[in-house]
Amino acid sequence: MKVKTVALFPNMQKSQSTSITMGVREFLFQRNVNVVAEDLIAEQIGANPLTSVDPNEVDLIISLGGDGTILRLLQRHPELKAPIVGINLGSLGFMADIPIVDIYPALEDLLKGNFKVQERLMMKGTTIHKETCLAVNEIVVHRAKNPSLVDLAIHVDGMYLNTFSADGLIISSPSGSTAYSLAAGGPILTPDLEAFLITPICPHTISNRPIVLMPKDHIKIQYLNEYEPVEVTYDGFANFHIATGEVFYIQKAERTCSLISLPGHDYFSTLRQKLGWAGTLKN
Repeated sequence: MKVKTVALFPNMQKSQSTSITMGVREFLFQRNVNVVAEDLIAEQIGANPLTSVDPNEVDLIISLGGDGTILRLLQRHPELKAPIVGINLGSLGFMADIPIVDIYPALEDLLKGNFKVQERLMMKGTTIHKETCLAVNEIVVHRAKNPSLVDLAIHVDGMYLNTFSADGLIISSPSGSTAYSLAAGGPILTPDLEAFLITPICPHTISNRPIVLMPKDHIKIQYLNEYEPVEVTYDGFANFHIATGEVFYIQKAERTCSLISLPGHDYFSTLRQKLGWAGTLKN
């Protein structure tokens, strides 16, 4: 595939972000690649405005920041379907796994087509008021302003699973299994799996454990207490509240998140580095 147009999404709050982004832009310009960026920062980094091209004309997306930068661009620009490569400007990320020192070799691989695209599962959430959201990592139902545990009843494909008394529930994709769910005691799922992971947050009963479901399953969560509404967040974005008796639905989204995998940057090496595993091969 010949790369003609690349969209840059830098996290301008990161140190050295502007200079690194301008270096990437210049590298691409010299190779006759049209570089676009969000209209508010395009002039600042010497790129063309994102609105100057049809979203379908964008061949690749380069995110410069961390995993959060990738999640934000997906939320702000759902019209972009091009595969994403994440260059990490801070500590190593699970999705943004290219370190600064590897930027230019990574760019060479991109322009040569020397990469693979991994399609990662996304989730769709829907309220009874037909409000919707998309998530790459997780959808969280949390007790919000309530000072005590809340009761959340779960049905899977119409069958009752359990009522969790907890601070909340995390419904995670495999990509999100290394995020909030992991901190709450959930297992790690490799990102090429297709599955839903339900992890209770600080459950009252210690036997309430995480459970993995098939992605074809439709999940219904009902809030039972006569307390203040609970809050629904998705990939760190807060948007919905669920009142007593209301339900929230979660299912597999029609679209996926396309992430680029470059040579020399595999998921397991990232996992070992990020989690500080010290195991070594033994003869």
